[in-house]
Amino acid sequence: MKDSKGYSKKIQRLYRSLSRKYPKPQKVIYDEPADALVYAIIGAELSEKATQSAIKKLADYFVDLNDLRVSHAEEIVEMLGGDTPVTSDIASTIPKVLRAIFDEYHKVSLKSLKSIGKRPAKQALEKMEGTSRFVVDYCMLTSLQGHAIPLTRKMIEYLRSNELVHPNADEQQIEGFLAKQIPAKNAYEFYALLRRESETRRGRKKKKKTKTTRRTAAKATTKTKKKTKKSKKGYSILDS
Repeated sequence: MKDSKGYSKKIQRLYRSLSRKYPKPQKVIYDEPADALVYAIIGAELSEKATQSAIKKLADYFVDLNDLRVSHAEEIVEMLGGDTPVTSDIASTIPKVLRAIFDEYHKVSLKSLKSIGKRPAKQALEKMEGTSRFVVDYCMLTSLQGHAIPLTRKMIEYLRSNELVHPNADEQQIEGFLAKQIPAKNAYEFYALLRRESETRRGRKKKKKTKTTRRTAAKATTKTKKKTKKSKKGYSILDS
């Protein structure tokens, strides 16, 4: 990535700042890589809180991953909180990925990837239909002991809007750059802290925008009332 030396200092300052701001996150480890994939498919699009809620509902509703594999999209959409373009896409992707696993390994499990090495395991995930860069990186980080910094769109947006990475850098370049700045032992912590910050900031912006809209609407209502009062006192343009 261009100007990596300057951005490296910014990332280190960011890491120190977030470490002081938030409690240390507990590292998540999946014994079954396929579980990590399902979580990541949802987590790539929904917030961390919404993802955790959805995963709990899926676990309560479906018997296991194989049951989820043969499920109808409508069932998954319901667990995700309602029919939207985002939930519809997630609901179609999850069975697609699980079917790809079953077709390749004759069971809905990816534990065999743990014994073939990190690079071959990553290549196998990348070739799988329905997996994105975030999904692959999350699975590598949380289940296959890989060194990766998974990035959602919100996280990338946060990095760019705060000028923490080069504006022309794409997702792959940003992820590669961050992986070089953050040691493998701290990768999950940095990912979790950055994700929390990006989602918290986004939430604040939405609230601020809503308040601004309400204030504008209130002012408009007040002006309308004043005009109405003036008209009643004889200041209507009809009197001219």
